[in-house]
Amino acid sequence: MGEREGKKVGVDPKLLELLACPLTKGPLTWDAERGELVSRLAKLAYPVRDGIPIMLPSEARTLTPGKS
Repeated sequence: MGEREGKKVGVDPKLLELLACPLTKGPLTWDAERGELVSRLAKLAYPVRDGIPIMLPSEARTLTPGKS
């Protein structure tokens, strides 16, 4: 498990094509720097933990204007 510490785990591009924002049903983009799936329409960023997207609005970070 220690090997994952400090490493950013990506999301499979095919999975990214299938995923949609649970609120807007719109597309998501991958933010590799923060390890999040971003819904620009909902202005939310969903975390990805150990390669698993957490698609719960209650777990999402609200995007602030001028920042990703």
